[in-house]
Amino acid sequence: MSKLIDGVLVANSVKAEVKAEVEALKQKGISVGLAVILVGNNAASEIYVRNKQRACEAVGINSYKYLLSESTTEEELLALIEKLNGDSKVNGILCQLPLPSHINKSAVVSCIDPIKDVDGFNPQNAGKMLSSARCLLPCTPQGVIKLLDYYGIEIEGKNCAVIGRSDIVGKPMAVLLNERNATVTLCHSKTKDMKNILKNADIIVSATGKPRLVTADMVKAGAVVIDVGITRENGKLCGDVDFENVSKKASFISPVPGGVGPMTIAMLLKNTLKAAKLQNGEA
Repeated sequence: MSKLIDGVLVANSVKAEVKAEVEALKQKGISVGLAVILVGNNAASEIYVRNKQRACEAVGINSYKYLLSESTTEEELLALIEKLNGDSKVNGILCQLPLPSHINKSAVVSCIDPIKDVDGFNPQNAGKMLSSARCLLPCTPQGVIKLLDYYGIEIEGKNCAVIGRSDIVGKPMAVLLNERNATVTLCHSKTKDMKNILKNADIIVSATGKPRLVTADMVKAGAVVIDVGITRENGKLCGDVDFENVSKKASFISPVPGGVGPMTIAMLLKNTLKAAKLQNGEA
């Protein structure tokens, strides 16, 4: 039976570290602030924004919320971001996705100052990540690496399979694992014989949002399985992995909920702290 990877436990340890460092900066007269922008009335996004606000408050980070109507134009949104780019009280800027269809996501992401881009989505940060330069990294992949490290799971020299090639999780996940000297295969909807690839993987990270995509016959005994996917079926949250059966073969497995999810917000807080330190010459 697998050992459960407890994302809540690890996230709480990260938050405790962030809270201590935020307090230390306050003693030096430096406050830390995060601006969160929400455009439209997406119920799920509203919940995410509320959770991020509460997490900020818990660690002493000032939270500035901007709720914009569905009819907000791209020009109005970009103007707000430019204003926040120049606001010294704001160390991090997060624009909650998805955006309404009339707003160009790429334009919005590119507008955020890279040093305030706590989501790690700005093309400049993506480029720096690829060239191993210091930058703000995407929160979810960063959280997966933190989970592996916390549980003492060796990455170097391991065969890793990442399922899903999104700019938010899959692609950066492959880069970060490669940075840690793993051999990485990035699988997607056009991958042939994915089952055989997964069966040879020491570490599997799945981020597709397709329920029970990863089944026990795809996983070798003793593999580490990280489930980033999250969907709702019959009112219940579930991940990409057939947890009940895969957990009988894997050495470590992350549940949904309670696995990677809490780490995303924890690493957002860590990125906001890092951004504040960089902007104040404390890094």
